[in-house]
Amino acid sequence: MRLAAITDIHGNLPALQAVLADIGGRGVDRVVQLGDALSGPLWPAETADALIALDLPGVRGNHDRILLGERSAMGAGDAFARERLGDRHLSWLAGLPFQHRLADGTMLFHATPQADDVYLLEDPSTGYAQLRPPAWIEHRLHGIAAPLMVCGHSHVARVVGLEDGRVVVNAGSVGLQAYTDDDGGFHRHEAGSPHARYALIDVGTDRIDAAIVAVAYDWASASRQAAANGRPDWAGWLASGRS
Repeated sequence: MRLAAITDIHGNLPALQAVLADIGGRGVDRVVQLGDALSGPLWPAETADALIALDLPGVRGNHDRILLGERSAMGAGDAFARERLGDRHLSWLAGLPFQHRLADGTMLFHATPQADDVYLLEDPSTGYAQLRPPAWIEHRLHGIAAPLMVCGHSHVARVVGLEDGRVVVNAGSVGLQAYTDDDGGFHRHEAGSPHARYALIDVGTDRIDAAIVAVAYDWASASRQAAANGRPDWAGWLASGRS
């Protein structure tokens, strides 16, 4: 089976469209969506319309959960998106599960199997997206009987092998290639270029092959949209892939 995993779109419709077009030429059997699809100062409603029409298997992320909660608890990007989403969009978000298992046993979740807002593979206390020690990752995945686990959340694309042969793939981010955050201590994540990322995974009977694909799109238009909506920080991240 050939699987394409998309995650952390953050309302970036042109990036999503470019990634889907690229996926369409790669003989993919299934596309999955791993959360944080809409939040941000870009095109939340239009992105929701596109994803609803696709009806992909998927899960919700921490920002999807926040969009369904009290507006007083939302950050600026969440509030921007919430104001532009209708009942149909919110109903779709509410219907996404916390985690999802595919028929072949592949496990999908946004961040970790226990929480939607904890980095599974990266340690934020280092200030950058430094890979966590194997024991920390293994502990969070103890008891998860899945040969392949696919996640997002950190916006950092990685393929990590565990000692028992299981594989964890973080699909990176379709829509936002860099950001800074204060949760867990100030840290910055950056992909190094503004290309939209997704994961292409081949699952065989005795092996798992995974690649991270970087797709060019009109990131200048996304940067202008963020700037027009009052977010010069997002504008810079979108234009450069650096924070």
